[in-house]
Amino acid sequence: MFPRRPIQHCRECGGPVVYRVPDDGDTHPRAVCTRCNTIHYENPLMVVGTIPVLGDRVLLCQRAIEPRYGLWTLPAGFMELNETTAQGAARETDEEAGAQIEMGPLFSLLNVTHVGQVHLFYRATLLSERLDPGRETIEARLFTEEQIPWDTLAFRTVKTTLQCYFADRRAGRYGFHCVDIS
Repeated sequence: MFPRRPIQHCRECGGPVVYRVPDDGDTHPRAVCTRCNTIHYENPLMVVGTIPVLGDRVLLCQRAIEPRYGLWTLPAGFMELNETTAQGAARETDEEAGAQIEMGPLFSLLNVTHVGQVHLFYRATLLSERLDPGRETIEARLFTEEQIPWDTLAFRTVKTTLQCYFADRRAGRYGFHCVDIS
């Protein structure tokens, strides 16, 4: 499968690329420069976030950006270079909700192969109800399980993570969840 926006020019020399299986024993089609033979590898993007909880309520953010403007999500976003997954999840929670948290363990890993992403969510404890949403968020709000706007959640990864979280909470023990989203 080729990327949604294929590479057209070599990052080394600017020459045109073609997608083919390289002659180096690789088994996958790659963007190969026709001029300098540089092989360009394309890898999944990492999305990192938290499930911030205060008592029996979970923090959700209403999106002020596309995709899915106006829908609700857990605070999450693309991991940056030079940060760990936990650091990225904490940063996204601060940027999107202005929430102060104590990080907990990794809770879910969701493979979203059709868009080339891996989503990781950590459990987190909110340290206060004080929120200061950033520019990517219309509103940040705490919800009980019964209040969650299930029909207006932005992403299947968020819905799946929340379903696992509430099921674990009812069971009285939290596990680690690895799910493939197709």
